[in-house]
Amino acid sequence: MKFKDLKAMQKNELNEKLLELKRELIKENAQVAIGTIPKNPGKLKTTKKTIAKIKSLLSKVEEAKKV
Repeated sequence: MKFKDLKAMQKNELNEKLLELKRELIKENAQVAIGTIPKNPGKLKTTKKTIAKIKSLLSKVEEAKKV
Protein backbone atom coordinates (compact mmCIF):
# COMPACT_ATOMS: atom_id res chain seq x y z
CA MET A 1 0.00 0.00 0.00
CA LYS A 2 1.16 3.50 -0.71
CA PHE A 3 1.89 5.89 2.13
CA LYS A 4 -0.53 8.40 0.63
CA ASP A 5 -3.38 5.87 0.91
CA LEU A 6 -2.45 5.06 4.50
CA LYS A 7 -2.41 8.75 5.46
CA ALA A 8 -6.02 9.07 4.33
CA MET A 9 -7.16 6.33 6.73
CA GLN A 10 -8.49 6.92 10.23
CA LYS A 11 -6.60 5.65 13.28
CA ASN A 12 -8.99 2.74 13.92
CA GLU A 13 -8.79 1.70 10.25
CA LEU A 14 -5.00 1.72 10.49
CA ASN A 15 -5.10 -0.48 13.58
CA GLU A 16 -7.41 -2.95 11.82
CA LYS A 17 -5.17 -3.02 8.74
CA LEU A 18 -2.13 -3.55 10.97
CA LEU A 19 -3.73 -6.57 12.65
CA GLU A 20 -4.75 -7.99 9.28
CA LEU A 21 -1.22 -7.63 7.89
CA LYS A 22 0.34 -9.18 11.00
CA ARG A 23 -1.92 -12.23 10.65
CA GLU A 24 -1.01 -12.50 6.99
CA LEU A 25 2.69 -12.25 7.81
CA ILE A 26 2.40 -15.01 10.40
CA LYS A 27 0.75 -17.30 7.83
CA GLU A 28 3.42 -16.56 5.25
CA ASN A 29 6.25 -17.10 7.74
CA ALA A 30 4.68 -20.42 8.75
CA GLN A 31 4.67 -21.53 5.12
CA VAL A 32 8.34 -20.64 4.78
CA ALA A 33 9.19 -22.47 8.02
CA ILE A 34 7.42 -25.61 6.85
CA GLY A 35 9.31 -25.51 3.58
CA THR A 36 6.41 -24.70 1.30
CA ILE A 37 7.27 -22.25 -1.44
CA PRO A 38 5.00 -19.20 -1.17
CA LYS A 39 2.88 -18.29 -4.20
CA ASN A 40 4.34 -14.78 -4.24
CA PRO A 41 7.74 -14.53 -2.52
CA GLY A 42 7.88 -10.74 -2.88
CA LYS A 43 4.68 -10.37 -0.89
CA LEU A 44 6.55 -11.16 2.33
CA LYS A 45 8.81 -8.15 1.85
CA THR A 46 5.98 -5.78 0.90
CA THR A 47 3.91 -6.91 3.87
CA LYS A 48 6.76 -6.11 6.24
CA LYS A 49 7.25 -2.70 4.64
CA THR A 50 3.56 -1.86 4.87
CA ILE A 51 3.53 -2.83 8.56
CA ALA A 52 6.47 -0.50 9.13
CA LYS A 53 4.70 2.34 7.28
CA ILE A 54 1.58 1.93 9.40
CA LYS A 55 3.57 1.82 12.64
CA SER A 56 5.48 4.98 11.74
CA LEU A 57 2.26 6.76 10.78
CA LEU A 58 0.59 5.74 14.06
CA SER A 59 3.58 6.95 16.06
CA LYS A 60 3.45 10.31 14.27
CA VAL A 61 -0.25 10.61 15.12
CA GLU A 62 0.45 9.84 18.79
CA GLU A 63 3.34 12.30 18.85
CA ALA A 64 1.15 15.03 17.37
CA LYS A 65 -1.45 14.46 20.10
CA LYS A 66 1.16 14.98 22.83
CA VAL A 67 2.10 18.41 21.50
